[in-house]
Amino acid sequence: MMGINQYVKKTTNAAPLAVFRICFGLMLFGSIIRFWNKGWIESLYIKPTYFFTFYGFEWVKPWGEYTYALFFICALSAFMVAIGLFYRVAISSLFLSFSYIELMDKSTYLNHYYFISLICLLLVFLPAQVYFSVDSYRHKQIRAQFIPQWNIDSIKLMMAILYFYAGLAKVNSDWLWHAQPLSIWLPARNDMPIIGFLFNYTWIPYLFSWFGCLYDLSIPFLLWNKKTRIWAYVAVIVFHVLTALLFPIGMFPHIMMVAALIFFSAEFHQNVMNRMVAFFRLPIEKQQPSSVYQAPRFLHWGFVLFFAFQIIFPFRYLIYPDELFWTEEGYRFSWRVMLMEKAGYAQFTVKGGQGQQAVVNNNVHLSTLQEKMMSTQPDMILQYAHYLCDYYAKLGFSSPQVYVDSYVALNGRLGKPLINPQTDLAKEQDSFTHKTWILPFNDTIKGF
Repeated sequence: MMGINQYVKKTTNAAPLAVFRICFGLMLFGSIIRFWNKGWIESLYIKPTYFFTFYGFEWVKPWGEYTYALFFICALSAFMVAIGLFYRVAISSLFLSFSYIELMDKSTYLNHYYFISLICLLLVFLPAQVYFSVDSYRHKQIRAQFIPQWNIDSIKLMMAILYFYAGLAKVNSDWLWHAQPLSIWLPARNDMPIIGFLFNYTWIPYLFSWFGCLYDLSIPFLLWNKKTRIWAYVAVIVFHVLTALLFPIGMFPHIMMVAALIFFSAEFHQNVMNRMVAFFRLPIEKQQPSSVYQAPRFLHWGFVLFFAFQIIFPFRYLIYPDELFWTEEGYRFSWRVMLMEKAGYAQFTVKGGQGQQAVVNNNVHLSTLQEKMMSTQPDMILQYAHYLCDYYAKLGFSSPQVYVDSYVALNGRLGKPLINPQTDLAKEQDSFTHKTWILPFNDTIKGF
């Protein structure tokens, strides 16, 4: 307890948190602008007629044409966070708007969206505005040269959890012994300039698989260690540049390269701040050498509970039977990054009480992305079945029954039925319990 009390009282320079705030805010601002510029707001959230909501968040839906206003709020909030203007309001708005966007359609789920939401939530309670911000320039009373060390360490820990759990998830037989799914993905990129020819060699996917696993498991510890930090950061750059070139995962590699700077010393970040002041000719904030931000005591226990949840929650898949990659029960929000290649086919048949029957054309109801994601994920198949039940009831079908013939190929295996074709999905309800209408995988993927 004495050690814990000493740690809680330990302080550090506020510069690392200020640099992180600026970089994180600007990266998110750029991401939203990029998303808008590519026309993805319209194609993903306005044109579709149906959206796959998350269980428990069925009320979160796009706002039609006003969805642009939601993205504008998110972008403006990110920019205000970066410059530290009305920081508490801005970061709260960023957390709420970004998380709302993330939850609007399950089809667009990515692990890094979840990571960004969690970082935003942490920043709501961290004093990232007490140094080098518009707020601290306007209100001298909030200025502080020092903040509690655990404020910085909480961001490091969140990043460490992401990396380590992503590495732990790669310790499985498909990834390590069969180099799947990289054996499928990399040869498809053999047309890349300079390095593309390498992907024709069968041993390259194995090299990438093992390197990716060892990188994720070790990089947070290497970044935390002063002796290995520089070389570890070089590895961060190499790893994320490669992932950015090879895979369409948006701004995530760039965000992680910038976020990893939080592991560097306070002196490093202070030098960054000094150079920014000189380059932009900004006014220098004058502070008392002993000015220290005092965090409310209740935050200590709040952060303990938050990280306890983050450590335990990814293991919830253990309460479900059968293979995680097949059922995907407990798969999301668990830092399982790019672990599988699933190709699926789902043909729905709707039957009415008076001999009515219709074979569904999914293209009428879903976008290409939505159909692709739905056809391999049981909970999305169930959601879509309920939508079809309501849709055909409005067309005059009495007591519609919905059946699906679904076939899924996982990590290069031959396709096999995913859902029991005799199950009337209109009668099944979504929940956190095991979905007994998912057919057995009848194969084994060993690992975590």
